[in-house]
Amino acid sequence: MKNINILSAQMIFQFIFISSMHSARAQDIFPPAAMKPVVHARHTGSKITIDGLLNEDAWKTADSLGDFTQIEPLQGEPSKNKTTVRILYNNEYLYVGVWCRDSLGKKAVRAPNMARDFDWRAHDTFAIGIDGFNDQRNSASFVTNPYGAQKDYLSFDAILFDSDWNGLWKVRTSMNEEGWLAEFAIPWKTLRYPRLSAAADSSRWGINFLRLRRASNEISVWSPYPRSFSFNRMEYAGVVDQIIPSPPSTNIQINPYGLLSHHRRRNADQTEARESQYKIGGEIKWAINSNTVADLTVNTDFAQADADVQVNNVSRFSVLFPEKRQFFLENASLFGPGLVTDGDIGGDMQMLPFFSRSVGLSNQGRPLPITGGLRLVNRSVKQNYGLMAVRQGSIDSLHATNAAVGRYFRNFGKQNRIGAIATMKLDDKNNSANLVGGVDGFLRFDAAQSLNVMVLRSVNTNNNSHGMGGYAQYFYASNKITAWLTESIFTKGFNPALGFLSRTDVIGTTPGSVANIRGKHLPFKKYIRAYQPGIRTSWYHQASTSRLTEREIKITPFRIDMQDGAYYAFNISDIYQDLVSDFNPLGVLIAKGAYRYRRYSLAAGSDPSKKISYTARYDFGEYYNGSLQTLDASVSIIPTPHVSIKAGVNRNRFSEVGIESEKTDVALYTIQARFALNPRVQFTTFFQRNSLTKLDLYNLRFAWEYKPLAYIYLVFNSQETLTSDGAINTEQQGIFKISYLKQF
Repeated sequence: MKNINILSAQMIFQFIFISSMHSARAQDIFPPAAMKPVVHARHTGSKITIDGLLNEDAWKTADSLGDFTQIEPLQGEPSKNKTTVRILYNNEYLYVGVWCRDSLGKKAVRAPNMARDFDWRAHDTFAIGIDGFNDQRNSASFVTNPYGAQKDYLSFDAILFDSDWNGLWKVRTSMNEEGWLAEFAIPWKTLRYPRLSAAADSSRWGINFLRLRRASNEISVWSPYPRSFSFNRMEYAGVVDQIIPSPPSTNIQINPYGLLSHHRRRNADQTEARESQYKIGGEIKWAINSNTVADLTVNTDFAQADADVQVNNVSRFSVLFPEKRQFFLENASLFGPGLVTDGDIGGDMQMLPFFSRSVGLSNQGRPLPITGGLRLVNRSVKQNYGLMAVRQGSIDSLHATNAAVGRYFRNFGKQNRIGAIATMKLDDKNNSANLVGGVDGFLRFDAAQSLNVMVLRSVNTNNNSHGMGGYAQYFYASNKITAWLTESIFTKGFNPALGFLSRTDVIGTTPGSVANIRGKHLPFKKYIRAYQPGIRTSWYHQASTSRLTEREIKITPFRIDMQDGAYYAFNISDIYQDLVSDFNPLGVLIAKGAYRYRRYSLAAGSDPSKKISYTARYDFGEYYNGSLQTLDASVSIIPTPHVSIKAGVNRNRFSEVGIESEKTDVALYTIQARFALNPRVQFTTFFQRNSLTKLDLYNLRFAWEYKPLAYIYLVFNSQETLTSDGAINTEQQGIFKISYLKQF
């Protein structure tokens, strides 16, 4: 009863807090402009050379736009540096030319590296967001930095993101004493848009442009939106008109590859096994029409994918590792609805009914053969649906399986949807099946408030077990406050075999809120951009018994964001843990039972655009029946954008913890380096050392993008593994891979 009263008080507090801010929302959450800004596209018959110089006569005659408005730091104020944008097109491409002027010229330019899909907040950045359907929901974004590195992604309702989508497009840049220039060429076949109707002589698309000047950390856009919103809230976008896109036509991409590899395994008894092999395969992508895309993959290979960064986990929640394989990253947001949080907003509970890493990878991250796969996706203004089926081959003791996922959702209102998802995993050997199905919905009540819900049921025919799960997450975001309340339940029998579940047999309640205090209320405004105190709380009960198993109240009395992007924070956490069974984090055995303790946290990070930057977090205090100090820190050294080195350490020091009152240190060391001739020719290295297992992992990769999205790779991997008796085996692999891309 006491826990229920505490929970009720917290929920009432949240309701009052949100309600009190609701009346102030009109002051900082403005609606989209009734008269949207408009830019005219101009057809050109002359040749445009993509070199970043913008010296063709066609650019001089194109209409220009240049009145950008600040989003950060002073929402609504004019940008302090001029940005000029022009738009051209012909039968093959949409061209965008940009001149980012700067009062300090190229001396002000900051771009730490040339990696594809770079962290745009650390770079001078220019971004284009295009809503080809003009439905104010879909967008494709194309982003570059002053060295021509590429970043691209798809967005739906600024909630669902395909962050690792790689479109076929080209950009080149140049710098001069007045700033930097960028020249984009985006093929019509990369964009999605409806066929021009017979009654219309041109199209109107939604479009917006963003510039980040990193030296002053100023974000400005052409068509403004509230600071707490995303660039991809396309209801706030402007309009490009008088555009006559090429009629949708045959649009097929073929992407074959060839691979040679040599594998060596050295066992602890000094015996060796060597094997060389070749492999061919590839993918075909067919844009059947402007709404529908089909993908076929055969002998799918991911040899070039980045290695996973290990995690030393001291919590009771499983770690969600990111997907890095390109075939599964395409349209991932359509197949990936679920409860995804970062532990800081929304709690620690995470669930995905379909998670692509459950296909083609073992539980230890070992690659498994994928014979082939098929994916069909349809996206339109009214509805979205997709089907994916993959055949996973057998290896050693692991059986061959068939995996399939189907997804449908229908849009209604301005930004609402309701949908369904189903997954199926079939095991060849024992002829068993795991089935998961459910419904979900997303409601955006107004600009600041949204609700995301899902209800699921799972059945496993092998043992005739079944279970259910679901969640509801309310989210409120304005310029002054962010608040949320997440309720989730997953029964003991719920088993999404093709998905991810961070914890089972659990009921979770995780409310929280963060204030955003700015302006006249802050001292030292020249240096401090925002003060963000907050409270984050979580209650986790065992679903089968209603027993409270975990509770945390985390208070952040101090967090400041600096004008240059640095931050400093301090947290206090009061924690209750009731272990229903023994717990063994990093080899330290803790007996079941009830524990209450308090922990503290200091966090800091410097300006990530500087040549030397750092992030650091130090957690300390009690931990179950003892104490734990955790240091998680990294240092980046970037003498030029061509060279970047990052070293990190995660160190956990246990003292008097567990049944044996252990004193032990467990550390994970990482070193990453990138050497770039340009954005298309790069060499990367990655090293990991874990003191718990005393195992090393190396990954060396040379990548040459010799034409857009066509690569030559040279890869060397070395990994140590433990046998059941504690001996160490070493596996090494050298790979040469070449891929080719042709679009028809």
